[in-house]
Amino acid sequence: MSVSEKIREYMERASWIRKMFEQGLELKSKLGADKVFDFSLGNPNLEPPEQVRQAMIDVIQDPRPGKHAYMPNAGLKETREAVANFLTKEHGVKLSWEHIVMTVGAGGGLNVALKTLLDEKDEVIILAPYFVEYFFYVDNHNGIGKLINTKEDFSLNLKTIEAGITPKTKAFIINSPNNPSGRVYDESSVKSLGKILLRAREKYGRTVYLLSDEPYSKLVYDGVKVPSIFGNYPYSLLITSYSKDLSLPGERIGFIAVNPEMENWRQTVDGLTFCNRILGFVNAPALMQRILPRLQGVKVNIREYQKKRDLLCAGLSKAGYSFIKPEGAFYLFPKSPIPDDVLFVQGLLEENILAVPGTGFGTPGFFRLAYCVEDRVIEGSMAGFEGAIQKYSR
Repeated sequence: MSVSEKIREYMERASWIRKMFEQGLELKSKLGADKVFDFSLGNPNLEPPEQVRQAMIDVIQDPRPGKHAYMPNAGLKETREAVANFLTKEHGVKLSWEHIVMTVGAGGGLNVALKTLLDEKDEVIILAPYFVEYFFYVDNHNGIGKLINTKEDFSLNLKTIEAGITPKTKAFIINSPNNPSGRVYDESSVKSLGKILLRAREKYGRTVYLLSDEPYSKLVYDGVKVPSIFGNYPYSLLITSYSKDLSLPGERIGFIAVNPEMENWRQTVDGLTFCNRILGFVNAPALMQRILPRLQGVKVNIREYQKKRDLLCAGLSKAGYSFIKPEGAFYLFPKSPIPDDVLFVQGLLEENILAVPGTGFGTPGFFRLAYCVEDRVIEGSMAGFEGAIQKYSR
């Protein structure tokens, strides 16, 4: 066998989104793309803002040499400075360029952070529902992922969290707005979480690091705000990318920001910089770094995603589906009308609708819809959603 047993098993566990994608390609080739309603991938359908294109043109046309050369592994100073200045205004905590490490997207940033922090068999708490790659990222660095469920409305279950921390707990990953639920953890919950982690530090004599995965933090609706982890817990790292707010997922550009109130923060930054190199990222893409100083605070038109959310929610509510309305990101996570979410998703496929079962996100009995699609996909899918729920309700 050419693939290790572990990787073969992991490939099978992580195959839900890929399976739906491949089935979708097959359906589209048979029926035509306009007859298939694909909600499987969280691939932004909005084009990057015009400022992005212009910044790229300006950087490419800049005649100064060295645009493609090696750089410090943490990234260009001017880019880190621009990011730090923006975060200082946004979070109300003074950051300098030295607190920032540029990364190959948020996925690269999470791997760099986990490589830096984890010793073998350290535990990392992961909340369900969760982004499908988290357990694999933890395993990459010899850690052990520990699953804790959120409440029925996907908010933080603080009692369960406190009970789940052990002497082996080293890190805690939160993702807000959440993929797949769209839930934003409120200020009170995040503040209480910080107090829980401080109590755990006193109890066990070791620090639990809070890793806040925030690629959707600019995609929030109805006046909702994403609380700052920096003001609520000193041993925190903000990890994010520009994939969603600038619609640049293929460019793989993001950063880690280390809380300046963390003890020994400089050692942490040095560790992150070292791991950026030895994991093979070396540094974040140079051209993308060079455009970012001009793009702090720029984002796609969030109203477009909110309109799609409202369109999808109105249609599914009318059809009889039950769900928590997303506060952010571009995912809806409705309840399956039958306990077997995998079977129901197969039923949707018969209606030419591509969704992903909640089982793939650690939460059976639900299914995920990525509504970063054309409006016609949402509108055209409604008859199929109605047919599926009527069939399985019987």
